[in-house]
Amino acid sequence: MVQATKDFFIAWLSIFKGGPKYYLWLAFLACLMGVGVYAYIGQAEHGLIMTAMRDQVSWGFYISNFTFLVGVAAAAVLLVIPAYVHNHQPIKKIVLFGELMAITAIIMCILFIMTDLGQPLRVWHILPPPIGMMHWPTSLLAWDVLVLNGYFILNVIIAFYVMYKYAHGEHYEMKSFIGFLIYLSIPAAISIHTVTAFLYNAAFSRPFWSASILAPRFIASALCSGPALMLLVFQVLRKVTDVEIEDKAIFRVATLITYAMAVNLFFLLAEVFGSFYPGTAESVNIHYLFFGIDGQTNLVKYIWTAMACNVTAFVLILNPKTREKFATLNVALVLMIVGIYLEKGMGLVIPGFTPDVLGEIYQYTPTATELLVSLGVWATGAMIYTFLVKFAIPIHTGKLRFASGEHAVTAKRAVIDDVTSEKV
Repeated sequence: MVQATKDFFIAWLSIFKGGPKYYLWLAFLACLMGVGVYAYIGQAEHGLIMTAMRDQVSWGFYISNFTFLVGVAAAAVLLVIPAYVHNHQPIKKIVLFGELMAITAIIMCILFIMTDLGQPLRVWHILPPPIGMMHWPTSLLAWDVLVLNGYFILNVIIAFYVMYKYAHGEHYEMKSFIGFLIYLSIPAAISIHTVTAFLYNAAFSRPFWSASILAPRFIASALCSGPALMLLVFQVLRKVTDVEIEDKAIFRVATLITYAMAVNLFFLLAEVFGSFYPGTAESVNIHYLFFGIDGQTNLVKYIWTAMACNVTAFVLILNPKTREKFATLNVALVLMIVGIYLEKGMGLVIPGFTPDVLGEIYQYTPTATELLVSLGVWATGAMIYTFLVKFAIPIHTGKLRFASGEHAVTAKRAVIDDVTSEKV
């Protein structure tokens, strides 16, 4: 057992070896990460004054990205249910890469929270005792930290246990403890985005976020944007690696996205109607979002672009002829990601603060610091996912299998050398 575990982690050497394209990709990501670190050092030195956030708008681009990425992490459930619960083989073959994306998305969520805190030492206030000073159970942010880290641990255990079993020529059993964790990950996925919605609902002085439909809408939008991003990544994987991903699996997930998108648009319509029609003082925030106030139209372009993208994507993915043609499907997936990113980002966070409780309109636009730091976080996520996939691919394709017996050491070394010599 000890030797087998040692061999498994020795195989991680494969992530440091590859072809010229692999090294070029890593170098590109490293450059973007360096730019982000440089921008963050400036923010850490001078404070959040380097951002566009002020007393009027205390959340901005960082929390917008955080909210979107929580949805990406939760979206793995759209693959987990058909793969593990219903044993749908085409999706079961790709669910591992969806779980690895969920792991990556949670890491990025934590990084965005760290950047939004300002001074790094403030992290002690969201860590549990005895390490930190988390205000649990009164603080909803403390609950968010707990569910995010719990979901992260679940996905790490499940993904690496499955890879460990495959690497040794074995199969996991759903009746074992791993099956219990897989079933537990389903409500955990729902909980992370539900608690995120509760974070907004808890801001009682912000009527724009007080809608009880916010949590269901978060879940519905997550089941659109997250799988859409996964499908684009899966197509890249099967093109540049030896991973075999069936068209049937992609089209089945696309069909599930169609249902989620229909629900998401319905929830959005219901929320917009409930906010606009009464015409009360609480309608001012959504009016500012869609039409602006007194010539202040900073967010109008974002929300109408998001609406156009979402509706166009739904029309394309609803029609089986365009859904099962990769050219139009990919257009729909890209539009869906852009639309929900804008809607759940700038279109959700900023109008909640604008106008503020005193009626002041502060025009928020992300600064170069915020954009560069966010670019660095996204590059970090891309590199983490690249490493995870680089290790998972030979296990998934069957190239990495550890032998047993008297020739085990030689066989293992040969397998590892063969894996690390892959061109990608």
